[in-house]
Amino acid sequence: MEIYILKSAAILTVLFAFYKVFLENTSIHNFKRFYLFGSLLAAFLIPLITFTSYVEVSPIIATYTEATPQVTHTEIEKTINYWPFVLWTVYGLGVLFFGIKFFRNLFNLIQQIRKNPKYKNTPFINVLLNETVIPHTFFNYIFLNKKQFENREIPQEVIFHEETHARQKHSLDILFVALLQIVFWFNPLFYFIKKSIKLNHEFLADRAVLKTGAKISEYQKILLAFSSNAATPSLAHSLNYSSIKKRFTLMKTHTSQRAIWLRSLLILPLLSILIYGFSTTHVINELKGEANNSSEVSEVLEITIDGNENIYIDNEEIPLEIFDEKITEKNYERTSISTSSKISVSFGQHIILKLLEKNLTDGLSFCVTADGNTIPENYSGKILEPLHNYNKSKNKKATKTEIAEYNKLAKKYNAVAIENRKIPLEDLKILETIYRKMTLAQRAEAQPFPECNPSQKYSRAEDNKKFIEANYYYKGERITFEKANELLDKNKNLGMYISKEENIVHLYQEPFDKSKVVIKDYQKTPSAENGNLYMVPQAPPAHNPDPVEYVKELGKRGATFYIGPHKYSTDEAIELVQKSKEATIDVSKYPEVHLGGC
Repeated sequence: MEIYILKSAAILTVLFAFYKVFLENTSIHNFKRFYLFGSLLAAFLIPLITFTSYVEVSPIIATYTEATPQVTHTEIEKTINYWPFVLWTVYGLGVLFFGIKFFRNLFNLIQQIRKNPKYKNTPFINVLLNETVIPHTFFNYIFLNKKQFENREIPQEVIFHEETHARQKHSLDILFVALLQIVFWFNPLFYFIKKSIKLNHEFLADRAVLKTGAKISEYQKILLAFSSNAATPSLAHSLNYSSIKKRFTLMKTHTSQRAIWLRSLLILPLLSILIYGFSTTHVINELKGEANNSSEVSEVLEITIDGNENIYIDNEEIPLEIFDEKITEKNYERTSISTSSKISVSFGQHIILKLLEKNLTDGLSFCVTADGNTIPENYSGKILEPLHNYNKSKNKKATKTEIAEYNKLAKKYNAVAIENRKIPLEDLKILETIYRKMTLAQRAEAQPFPECNPSQKYSRAEDNKKFIEANYYYKGERITFEKANELLDKNKNLGMYISKEENIVHLYQEPFDKSKVVIKDYQKTPSAENGNLYMVPQAPPAHNPDPVEYVKELGKRGATFYIGPHKYSTDEAIELVQKSKEATIDVSKYPEVHLGGC
C-alpha cells in the first residue's frame, strides 16, 4: 500500500508539473479541464498496471542431496509495533476532520437554498441572499445579493458567467476533487490541483461571456467591480480578485493550432515514460533445458520469486500465508527455485527454512537471475546459509567442558529433594542449552536432567504466557495449546522445536532408551526429531478436593491408573471413583496414579 501511494503521488506530481509549464497559460481550456481530471485517474490507475515477461536464463545452481530442517531453540518473544496503530489513528483523525469540514460546507449551501427566497430562471435558480455576497454557483443554483438583483444592479455578463458554471456542470469537478481531498488529506498536491481546476473553470466562463459579443475592456471593468477577497463556500464558484490578473492575460491569449498540437503530442511520450517507470513488471524465469528434462521427473516443485518478492508455484501466484499448504499438496521428488537478485536475503532464507521444515530440500536446484544488476558477492551463499548451518550442526555435540559444567549443576540440584528444589532461571537455561547439544550417548552417561518442583514449574508457566499464542504442530498436524500441554505431560521424551520468527512450536518424539543407546540408528536417520530438544519436567496437576474432577484432569494429562497391579482406563477410573465414597488418589509415582478404597 505504501509503495502504491508513493507511486501515485509521484505520477500526479509529474503530470501537474507538465500542466503548469506547458498547458496552464494556453487558451485550450476544454482540453485542460479533461487533462486535469485525467491526471487524477492516471495517478491511480498506472501503478496497478502489471506486465508479465518470460525470460530464459542460465542457472547458477547449488545442489544438495540431503537436507533436514535446522533445529534451533530460542525463546519466543512477542514484540508489539505501535507505529501502524499510531499512523492509522492520525490518518483516521485527518479523514474525520476534513470529512466533517466537507459536509459542513455542503450543509451550509443546502441551508442557504432552503431558507432564502428563490427566483427560477429556467433551467437555473437564483438564490437571493440578504447579506452582501460575491455571485457564486453550485450546480444549477446561482447565489446573488437580493437587493442588487431586485434593483437590476448586477450586469448581465456576471449572470451569464455564473450560468456558464452551471451549464457546464463545473461543480461535479469540484465535488470529485473535494472527496479525494478527504481521503488524501495528507497530500498537499490535491489543494493545488483543486485551485487549478477552479481557475480553469473561470477561464471557460470568461470565454463564454466574450463569445456573446462583450468587449474585453468593458468585461474586465465589470469583473473588477464585482470581485473581492471575501470568503465564499469552497464548493462554489465565485468571482475572485486573486485570479483576476491571470484571467485578464488569458482573455487576450490565443494559442496557435500548431502549438496546441505540439504540446498535446508531448503528453504521449510522457505517459509512456510514466507507465514504464511506475507500472509493475513480473518476470518469470524459465531455466534453459528444463522443458526437455521435465518428462524425466514425475513431480518437481518449481518455485519462482520475482523482484517484488511475489511467489509463484508452477506459474501460479501463491500468497506467503498458504505457501506451507501449497508445497505439501503433492509428493515432490526434488525442488527447483528460480529467484531474482532483488529479493532480500532474509526473505530468501525464510523460504529455505520453510522448505527445510517440510523436508523439501533434497536435490535442491537454486537459480539467481541478475535482472540487469550485478549479483552481490556470495548472495546465493547467504540465502542458502540455513542449509550450510544445518549440515555443520548435524554432527555437532557438546564439548567435554560443557558436559562437565552440566554434570556439576545437575548433580547439585539432583541432590536436593524435589519438593525443596528451586533452580535459578540462569542455571536452568545453561542446563537446557547443554542438554540439547548432547548426543544420545552423551546423555546416557551424563547426570539425569534435574526436574523442577511443581510450584516452580507452574510459576514458570505463568511467566511464559507468550507460548499460549504460538502455533503448535505434532506429526505435521496443527494442535491446540491445551493438546500440546497434554502431550508434553504424557510423554517425557517429547521435545520442542521453537521458531521465533514464525511463532511456531513443533513437538517431536525422541526415541531414547537408557539401557540401549541406539547410536547407529540415530545417525542413520538424522532429523529434527532427534536433536536440539527441550525436555519438559513432569509434575501432576494441583490437587482437586473433588476426586472425580481430579481423575478427569489427571486423565487429560495422560496419567495411567492402577488399582494394585491392574491397569484401568480413565473412564473406568472415573466410574470406580464415582462408586466409592472412600476413594484415595496417590500421585507420588506420577504419571502412574494409584487408586485406593475402590
